[in-house]
Amino acid sequence: MTIGGMENVEIFTSEGKGRGLKATKEFWAADVIFAERAYSAVVFDSLVNFVCHTCFKRQEKLHRCGQCKFAHYCDRTCQKDAWLNHKHECSAIKRYGKVPNENVRLAARIMWRVEREGTGLTEGCLVSVDDLQNHVEHFGEEEQKELRVDVDTFLQYWPPQSQQFSMQYISHIFGVINCNGFTLSDQRGLQAVGVGIFPNLGLVNHDCWPNCTVIFNNGKIELRALGKISVGEELTVSYIDFLNVSEERKRQLKKQYYFDCTCEHCQKGLKDDLFLGVKEDPKPSQEVVKEMTQFSKDTLEKIDKARSEGLYHEVVKLCRECLEKQEPVFADTNLYTLRMLSVVSEVLSYLQAFGEAAHYARRMVDGYMKLYHPNNAQLGMAVMRAGLTNWHAGNIEVGHGMICKAYAILLVTHGPSHPITKDLEAMRVQTEMELRMFRQNEFMYHKMREAALNNQPMQVMAEPSSEPAPALFHKKQ
Repeated sequence: MTIGGMENVEIFTSEGKGRGLKATKEFWAADVIFAERAYSAVVFDSLVNFVCHTCFKRQEKLHRCGQCKFAHYCDRTCQKDAWLNHKHECSAIKRYGKVPNENVRLAARIMWRVEREGTGLTEGCLVSVDDLQNHVEHFGEEEQKELRVDVDTFLQYWPPQSQQFSMQYISHIFGVINCNGFTLSDQRGLQAVGVGIFPNLGLVNHDCWPNCTVIFNNGKIELRALGKISVGEELTVSYIDFLNVSEERKRQLKKQYYFDCTCEHCQKGLKDDLFLGVKEDPKPSQEVVKEMTQFSKDTLEKIDKARSEGLYHEVVKLCRECLEKQEPVFADTNLYTLRMLSVVSEVLSYLQAFGEAAHYARRMVDGYMKLYHPNNAQLGMAVMRAGLTNWHAGNIEVGHGMICKAYAILLVTHGPSHPITKDLEAMRVQTEMELRMFRQNEFMYHKMREAALNNQPMQVMAEPSSEPAPALFHKKQ
């Protein structure tokens, strides 16, 4: 049996949700339930010159397609592998005279594949593209308008000699992209670089506290178990980040995916008390909490503005002031405190003020640990960043502890072969060695560390972006 074969799952009717997938065998944390290559995928408009159009890896030097001058590839191998999917695109771009947006490019790639293989089930797919949900009937006015613009562009771009599809079918494909488009990340999983359609993944329903996670690794997605899953149990993933009160998550899911979330966490409002947590002794009045919430919202808006203008010292100042004001009112699991801690630790790390950043990062991780599922990928990434910050600050014991914790989480969510897990394993070995040295001779350890830092430029955190972490599913905002 191939690991990750579709024989591990079957389609069933999930109560109140329509179709779903359930396990046909038992799974444990870190098991790959199935792996799937994209039916079709494209690189985002903003990154077409920086990411390989075949394997979606970010590369410094890419080869350009000599014909259309649009597609970019790592090397001849990637270019050759792409030809089947790029052939029609290549001549269409030349004929159209420009490059349409990512939605139109993806719709065309899907339809060229349908033209090539027919509309039935393709090998390894439990569902055809025709049978995926499109939710076009739920589109609001703005979405209808965008759909019309995309369909118009598509009709100009689509070559007359290709198979002609009905307007209804074209709209269906755009609808499918809108609610089933999955975000593809670069090789290290840190940046969203493209969008693809994965029909089997499209069958997995949402739960705010899911039993699976999805990771893009080496050209395919993997559906991985987060803990024990029994035979017959429904497989779920979270379409959005858990870090929000249930009402807000429900609103987001309704707006973006057109359904009412009935998961246990939403129905019972689990963890909402922590997300809205306030200090116990003395307990602030409702009026004070309301004022502080508004002040925090206003500050976050100012922070976004300062961030977008690259005024990082201003960002730090705003965060410090806000955290100081929040201190007597909010608990450390309060959403607004956590958002401040996340921003300030990231920006201070970028500014290489590691000592102060480390303090905030530790507080943030303590809060996250009480909120997220213990095997949540975003928790793993946050603990990893906090561990690196503490290591840079010279807090070797805390840094090593966090790096070990993050490594344990990413082994489940990303697996041992993912580049970021491999990076983390190297860091774990390095910090373990340093910790041993530190415990033997603290003075010598600091001397050697100083010398090492003076000799090599420190690997600095990436410039903070105001973009959130890559979301699981790609939505046009």
